[in-house]
Amino acid sequence: MKKLQQTHLRNILNLMNRKTILFLCLTVFLFGCKAVQNKNKTLLFVGSFTDKKLGEGIHVYEFDTETGKAKLTYTLDSIINTSFQRLSPNGEYLFSVVESQMQHNGKIAAFKVDVTNKKIDLLNIQDCGGLNPAHLAIDNSGSFLVNSNYSDGTLSLFKIYEDGRLSNVKQILQFKDSSVIKSRQSASHMHSANFSPDGKYVFGHDLGADKIRRFLFANKQGEVSLENPDEITITPGSGPRHFTFHPNGKFGYLVSELSGKINAYNYRNDNLDFIEDYATYQQKQDIYRTADIHISPDGKFLYASNRGPKEDTIAIFSIDIQTGKLNLIGHQSTFGKHPRNFCIDATGNFLLVANMNSNSIVIFKRDFLTGLLQKLPNEIKVKRPASIQIKEY
Repeated sequence: MKKLQQTHLRNILNLMNRKTILFLCLTVFLFGCKAVQNKNKTLLFVGSFTDKKLGEGIHVYEFDTETGKAKLTYTLDSIINTSFQRLSPNGEYLFSVVESQMQHNGKIAAFKVDVTNKKIDLLNIQDCGGLNPAHLAIDNSGSFLVNSNYSDGTLSLFKIYEDGRLSNVKQILQFKDSSVIKSRQSASHMHSANFSPDGKYVFGHDLGADKIRRFLFANKQGEVSLENPDEITITPGSGPRHFTFHPNGKFGYLVSELSGKINAYNYRNDNLDFIEDYATYQQKQDIYRTADIHISPDGKFLYASNRGPKEDTIAIFSIDIQTGKLNLIGHQSTFGKHPRNFCIDATGNFLLVANMNSNSIVIFKRDFLTGLLQKLPNEIKVKRPASIQIKEY
């Protein structure tokens, strides 16, 4: 009788163990399925000019990194000229200029990215401190934002709170210089700014003055300011526009709108030391409109956009990661007009170009070995796209 009871107890325990194991396996399976569902969710954010009136300013798409197709998931309507955007480093927040190219001060809007519903929710809007906000830069910690105002030549500094909201403006710096092309350089025009890779400095790029302006980014127990201004003079008539640091933090590259050239620099001892310059257009032009510049995530290739009037292309360069020098690989048509802005996804597989004047975003597959671009058939139709950001969640 006792032996029978022991056998019965073992059977019960074995059954319980099997049920426990089955339960655990099912839990792991379901968790795995959920993880797979949430994996590689990539969102694309497109900011547009709205012809200085209320319109569809920001579009959100889900981007398929297998096929290169994009599906519209959200549209922000009744907003004016959201012509430049920047995601926070962690991708939780999107910041956009608002009311650029108006006769009054523009604004900056902060949004919470709702990844689950593939949309954005407004947090707050602040006066940008100047006319025609053209560019936003965020430090690596995601705690501070610098805005560049083109029309009145100012930089404005903001704090980003932990919940993603923007403070009111903490500092405004205004500049009065000019340069040699009087139709474009009769006054200072701050077109962009960048935090240095080490977070110690902010470099501002003045199209109107042909200068890179360097500031110490002073953070004294949370009280921040741009201090100790210094200048790097560029060849007269260049028109500095956008700048990017190499992923290794050792080099920097400036694209100049009016000369159609890229300047390469060493970043060392807190300074930018000039290396060489490189033409971005295939042939000499009467007017140059070089616009945007980005480096592939692996640091091997650099891309710059040319916005007509006779050539709408992406210039492709390889990068010597020992010296920082560039070598021209070729030019790729953007299959549209006026490629104002472009982006490369985090995998480095795709390059997306916003052709503002042909109302299209053209998607290219990027070759990791050669840096060359192959157009995909999937094209996004959206009115006057001016800025694009992409993030994998």
